[in-house]
Amino acid sequence: MRNTAIVLAIAAVFAASPVFAQDATNTTGADSGFFVNGNAGHSYFGSGQNSGSDTGYAINGGYRWAVAPNFAIGPEVGYNDLGNVRLKNVFNSQPVVANNKASLHGWTVGANAKYNFTSNWYVSGRTGLYAWSGDGMTRDIAPISLHRSSDGYYGGVGVGYDFSRAFGVGVGYDYYRAKKNDINLSTGLLSAQAEVRF
Repeated sequence: MRNTAIVLAIAAVFAASPVFAQDATNTTGADSGFFVNGNAGHSYFGSGQNSGSDTGYAINGGYRWAVAPNFAIGPEVGYNDLGNVRLKNVFNSQPVVANNKASLHGWTVGANAKYNFTSNWYVSGRTGLYAWSGDGMTRDIAPISLHRSSDGYYGGVGVGYDFSRAFGVGVGYDYYRAKKNDINLSTGLLSAQAEVRF
């Protein structure tokens, strides 16, 4: 799945490259239209014995309506894989089992917004529901590794620069709430982002 998402993101960038060239001299701002964005960066995993960091990525798509000259809002859906972190025993830093790792991935559905505070610079925000699945250690005195899946929520903020109406890049932070009963896999993702707009 990771390779498929990377291939789709690269294909979207190449498919839109003629639009970049055609639109490169236009001024930018909030427009109505479809978008696809991808981000990759450093994920900060869970808490307690599930804590750690790894590489994570997400890909999202949706539509935004321009409700003001510099502001657009709309729905989005996406998928993320926030990496794997080696599980640790609560009493020491040695892995419980050599190949045992905490993991988290899932689907998002929610809303996103983009505000251009200059013709090129923007801030963005997103929030919604997170259908997640993962593996991690319980918070018991004698912790064990379990698989869990449930619903949570996510939210994020970002800042970036639009090179044209069709393409922008930025940085952002997203938080994914993934907690059920005795397992907490909630994770933050600090990432670089790129967005293609149609």
